[in-house]
Amino acid sequence: MKRIRVAIFGAGIMGSSLALFLARNGAEVTLFDRCDQPMAATSRWNEGKIHLGYLYSADPTLGTVRHLLPGGLAFAPLLSQLVDADLAEHSTTSDDIYLVHRDSVVDPASVTARFAAIDELVRAHPASARYLADVSDARTTRLTAAELEAIAGDGIVAGFRVPERSIDTRWAADQIVGAIAADGRVHFRGGETVVGAAPVNAESGTWQVRCPDGAEETFDVVVNALWNGRLPVDLDAGLDPERPWSHRYRLCIFARTRSVVDIPSAIVAVGPFGDVKNYNGRDFYVSWYPVGLIAEGEGLELGEPKPLDALSREDFITSVRAGLEPLIPGVGRVFDEAEQTLVAGGFVFARGTGSIGDRASSLHLRDRFGVRRRGSYYSVDTGKYSTALWLAERLARELTE
Repeated sequence: MKRIRVAIFGAGIMGSSLALFLARNGAEVTLFDRCDQPMAATSRWNEGKIHLGYLYSADPTLGTVRHLLPGGLAFAPLLSQLVDADLAEHSTTSDDIYLVHRDSVVDPASVTARFAAIDELVRAHPASARYLADVSDARTTRLTAAELEAIAGDGIVAGFRVPERSIDTRWAADQIVGAIAADGRVHFRGGETVVGAAPVNAESGTWQVRCPDGAEETFDVVVNALWNGRLPVDLDAGLDPERPWSHRYRLCIFARTRSVVDIPSAIVAVGPFGDVKNYNGRDFYVSWYPVGLIAEGEGLELGEPKPLDALSREDFITSVRAGLEPLIPGVGRVFDEAEQTLVAGGFVFARGTGSIGDRASSLHLRDRFGVRRRGSYYSVDTGKYSTALWLAERLARELTE
């Protein structure tokens, strides 16, 4: 059987994991990315939440939960398979705390009902024992008044302990980079931006990939796994983007403390607030949405913002603390104990528009991501970090069986 030659655009978690799955199924893969190494952008710099759907309690249909759940449950075993490593030491070890803000777009009573329904869907899924922790008996619990007072500040009206976890994305990125380097059937082409693709003859046959310098190369299959920049390439390839969509660029903080800081991973919901992830007592992710959102748009592509200078970086750190600490007072200890503080982030693509502070915004839905196709050209909307491996493994099987 002929070994197929596959071009993949974008070496984030979707493109990189697809390259590895395809290579292990016998394909010859060329992986293009504008960065000098794989996993260098958004897939490295995010909170690593492995979604089961609880964040999307503003979707009363539970369609988002049903769409996210298979990928979230499959994430840990698939990543372990790809990088041959145990994720236990590189993920959060206790359930997330969801803190409902007084200005939440979903009130506590509705959150209670939605979480109970999500619990039921999680328990019923056949892969529920394969998550980062066994969630086959998933049951959200509401915090008592005393528990809430110990964690939350003014402005928080309810709290829930939810069976979701997160992974250290920088560790995961390093493992995937190593796996790509070790696989002789994956050829990484860093510093190369693909601008278009077209069929050589019939759309179900070979396709030609085009770079800005005019260089062209032919492949049996082309997969567009770009996160930002996917839509212009789709349009060039004859695959019209489907509205609605929006692009955002968010910055967050990655801190390492001098000593162990004992605070839970917690998110203020539902709306334009923030969160903290405690990976191991010393490594933390901290965000505050109102200052972290530094660019947004609804065009085909969003330009990358300029890096913060030293003064702007310090102002950003101060503003994140000022926004989040009154709601989660314990987060102040992360800043006080920090020996290293990085400010980084990346693009967010969504099949929705509006503000997450608006109950009616379609950004509260994640039920329309997946794969679109024109002949031998495939375009992948990853949806969430947590669904990438599930989509990649399924697409790799489809292309090589």
